[in-house]
Amino acid sequence: RLLCRHLRPSSALLSSLPGQDHSLLVEKTTAAKWKEKKKAREGCSLPGSSWEERLANAVTPLWRLPYQEQLQVKYESQRKILQTLASRLEELGIDAQKPGGLCCPLQPVVPSPVINGYRNKSTFSVNRGPDGNLKTVGLYVGTGRARNIVCVKANHMENIPPKHKQVAQCYEEFIRHSPLDPCILFHKGGHWRELVVRTTSCGHTMAIVTFHPQELGQEALATQKALLKEFFVCGPGTVCALTSLYFQESTMTRCSHEQSPFQLLHGEPHIFEEVLGLKFRISPDAFFQVNTGGAEVLYQAVGELSQAGGDTVLLDICCGTGTIGLSLAHQMSKIIGIEVVEKAIEDARWNAAFNGISNCEFHSGKAEAMLPQLLSSWEDAQPLVAVVNPSRAGLHYRVVQAIRNCKSIRRLLYISCKPEGEAMRNLLELCCPPDPGKKLAGEPFAPTLAIPFDMFPHTVHCELVLLLTR
Repeated sequence: RLLCRHLRPSSALLSSLPGQDHSLLVEKTTAAKWKEKKKAREGCSLPGSSWEERLANAVTPLWRLPYQEQLQVKYESQRKILQTLASRLEELGIDAQKPGGLCCPLQPVVPSPVINGYRNKSTFSVNRGPDGNLKTVGLYVGTGRARNIVCVKANHMENIPPKHKQVAQCYEEFIRHSPLDPCILFHKGGHWRELVVRTTSCGHTMAIVTFHPQELGQEALATQKALLKEFFVCGPGTVCALTSLYFQESTMTRCSHEQSPFQLLHGEPHIFEEVLGLKFRISPDAFFQVNTGGAEVLYQAVGELSQAGGDTVLLDICCGTGTIGLSLAHQMSKIIGIEVVEKAIEDARWNAAFNGISNCEFHSGKAEAMLPQLLSSWEDAQPLVAVVNPSRAGLHYRVVQAIRNCKSIRRLLYISCKPEGEAMRNLLELCCPPDPGKKLAGEPFAPTLAIPFDMFPHTVHCELVLLLTR
């Protein structure tokens, strides 16, 4: 079985699991090694080290560690998060302490099938480079507070694939030949801004250029769009072989399609990806797990953890393009997906139809507005499993209320790439004693099992799947 294959602990990981006699010794040894490695990395950030090293240390701080050591570091960080959750629940009167001070058993970190160049989406900024050129396309080193931000090319980043670096280099060449300035600070003018590159295992490449129109008229905007298209279709940018070239006029840091439409300048409106034998359509701003191979392992595990029977309904909250629900549709009686991004829901519906899956329904809107109404009329006798995969902002409080107060949800899978952040608040609300004042009347959930998945090799992050039951 998948979980048995992927979650079988190695001897090193097993020795650090809670309850082992020598776990404290292993933890201290690992911590000492980690401090040595960290000290070495910080040394590379001192004056005299290359800008590429500084960027790698900032964005992928584990890049110097052998991969098995990266997994051990991540295991320790997830263990501390579960200890924190257990302590916080104890403060609320919940007896959550398990062996090792954890709130539930923690499996070893499931490794990523691909370690280098795994990202299928990269966002590049435009700003002053180390050489002073304001039209440098790359990633940031430094902070705004310290006023030492420098934009460094991502050529040496191990988590970014060569295709993304190629498109970024071509975009930099284009804007350096453009008479228009980059837009670094909105109030100081300028136009050329971010570049987003998305790729798939099918060989598709989408580029999205963000542009601040400032005071330009429609004729001037049309000229810039034509020049950009010519560069990538007929000029030096043809080496990128773009499947899709999009242009977005944006006066804010981030704009949705509804706020400022993505304008297709060239190619196909969508790119396509294959996951677990299914084909998925991806729009410019639709959410898709950044590590496709890792997502396949994650979704298979979610299917097993759901323990769904033939009459089970899966409620997929923050469903994106429907990947989780559609991957599990064959073992469920019905899939219900909710997503705030309208274009992602259009993709999800297309994906279901294209793959011949008829037991799915997808709803576009805010989960806090739709879920309470959906669950208020739910038949208690109908088994319901919920999966939530929110952004780092976590779930809206009304979503948590609706889940807590729906008696049919006995099994909940909370997926988070930052469980120590807003997700912690959600987990406490889901597991705390009933509180009529906060309208949390339902029986509390209890953490049952935690499985980290390494979706982001070389970084300190991983995707934690926490199984909650009641």
